[in-house]
Amino acid sequence: MEFKIGTFNVRVNLAQDGEDSWPHRADKVTQMVRCHQPDVLGIQEALIDMTRDIEEALSDYKWIGEGRRGGLSDELCPIFYNDLTVECRHYGQFWLSEQPELAGSISWGSDFPRICTWGHFRFRQAPYEEFIVYNTHLDHISSSAKENGSALLWQRLYAHYIRKKVPIILTGDFNSEPESRVIRSLRGKLILQDAFSSLDGAPGRTFHQFKGGTEGSPIDYIFCTTDVKIGQTEIDRKTVNGRYPSDHYPVFTTLDL
Repeated sequence: MEFKIGTFNVRVNLAQDGEDSWPHRADKVTQMVRCHQPDVLGIQEALIDMTRDIEEALSDYKWIGEGRRGGLSDELCPIFYNDLTVECRHYGQFWLSEQPELAGSISWGSDFPRICTWGHFRFRQAPYEEFIVYNTHLDHISSSAKENGSALLWQRLYAHYIRKKVPIILTGDFNSEPESRVIRSLRGKLILQDAFSSLDGAPGRTFHQFKGGTEGSPIDYIFCTTDVKIGQTEIDRKTVNGRYPSDHYPVFTTLDL
């Protein structure tokens, strides 16, 4: 079963961004999503109003997740999914801290609470085919928070994989370049592969501060377990109506179970 998955940091709504603030970009984000029509999309930095804007514009999609301070407070890492092609069987969230079940918990010098939202999905046309998606956003300040948060992600993901015995995909903004300890560690796991491995050359930057360009390295990634075949992977660097939808490029990949 072939399907498309994406990851997209949509940049939190800040008035200081002027013409690049959310009210000027919401339609550009949803146009980008419509262009690719992913079955599942992990989003980062979405406040609840932003999440609802996306939901309203994309009528075929539903979402799961909660805020990083609990409930719907502060940023979410929502997972959007096309309800026509897949259904969500179970979902949950944990915090990247020493108290993963405590909403709003912070550890390891993290600047903010950091979270991982996960969902267990199956295809509507082939309900025997299932997969799990983890979506996260690692800290941008503390190396310790990134490394410990990544280790916790791996522990949870691996335990989930062993327990459920279905493929798992990990999407997110890792605030880490390919040669960092965080990404090298994830790539070093025997059952995990990086979607960028399907590219012929270096992927180039994914965070561009509304300036565009390719020079640099990615910080946004899609990983999946090795029982999934990676097809075409794309960093979409197009503008929409002359401006960028976000300060990050979205990443999409086609996977085959």
